[in-house]
Amino acid sequence: MRSISFLFIYIVFAISTAHSQMGTLQVYVVDVEGGNATLFIGPTGESALIDTGNGGANAIRDAGRILDAANDAGLMQIDHLITTHWHGDHFGGMAELASNIPIGAYYDPGPSVQGQPNTVSFLADVYPGLIADASRTIVDPGDTISIEGLEWTIVTSGGNVLDTDLTGGGGQNSYCATFEPQGPDTGENAQSIGSHIRFGEFTALHPGDITWDVEGALMCPENHIGTVDVLFVGHHGQGPASPTGSNTPQLVNAVAPRVSLINNGTRKGGQPEPMSIILNSPGLEDVWMSHFSLLSGQEYTVPGIFIANTFDQELDAMPIAPLPGSRDTWPDPPPHNGTAYWLKVTAMENGTFTVTNARNNFTKSY
Repeated sequence: MRSISFLFIYIVFAISTAHSQMGTLQVYVVDVEGGNATLFIGPTGESALIDTGNGGANAIRDAGRILDAANDAGLMQIDHLITTHWHGDHFGGMAELASNIPIGAYYDPGPSVQGQPNTVSFLADVYPGLIADASRTIVDPGDTISIEGLEWTIVTSGGNVLDTDLTGGGGQNSYCATFEPQGPDTGENAQSIGSHIRFGEFTALHPGDITWDVEGALMCPENHIGTVDVLFVGHHGQGPASPTGSNTPQLVNAVAPRVSLINNGTRKGGQPEPMSIILNSPGLEDVWMSHFSLLSGQEYTVPGIFIANTFDQELDAMPIAPLPGSRDTWPDPPPHNGTAYWLKVTAMENGTFTVTNARNNFTKSY
């Protein structure tokens, strides 16, 4: 009797929550500790999830955090799942998530190009079973995903880029004059699916983990995308200039977001070089971050009220300077299995939107 009563209460809550969100676009930037998971709920309740966080020992943790966001949104299923690329911090939680909530359709950029053992095993042994009762689409730039009330356009996939103008796009990108190619990135990141989302007058860009030369190919010499209201910052806010770097001025400055949101970890993303670009983009009003970044310290970060999660361990003092060294010398972060907070965007069709920090309930309207 107790389980039946709980189920009834949950269904009533889900229906009530979904009804209250009708007519808006809801976006949850879920903290998956330096991985990626971004959940969109369109104005009629249709949902799309980009990426499923980390795998291995963290799969249950990250899938659980995504499920928490889905429950908060009143979802009974994920209608569309986009896997931007085949790195474990982007697809690792997929099987665990799919065992807990139905997924209607799967989208990906095609085969793995790196052949990492965990990816090869997943694509051979796990993915076929997940898509057996659903659908799988390998997407190309220019493809659209049908979500009622939204215009969802794929702008990058498989290393290829959009070559036509979106509404509001077109014209020469003045920032391309200083673009310097860094050489091809032969890894998975460059294969990432990038998405442009339009809801009435509201626009957003989620570029996945595309890297330097792919950003250049997408944005130069013409800006096919135009400007956006929200940039879900690519590659966890990582840089600097290199074949595997991201967040070029040619992309960040040209799309000129009013708000940028970074799904970073305490020791992944948010280095000084990309933060300098992101914080100085024209027309920027605010940057919100999933974590305080030890890689940027106080010098290259944002006020704490805009940060959803703080530290992965107790510190003697708030660091001012960025963490010295490089990825090869930074210590691995300790496990973080406690409470995780999301950033939530609520957008209206007229282009206005709010961002809320779940940790402190601070909300700002734009």
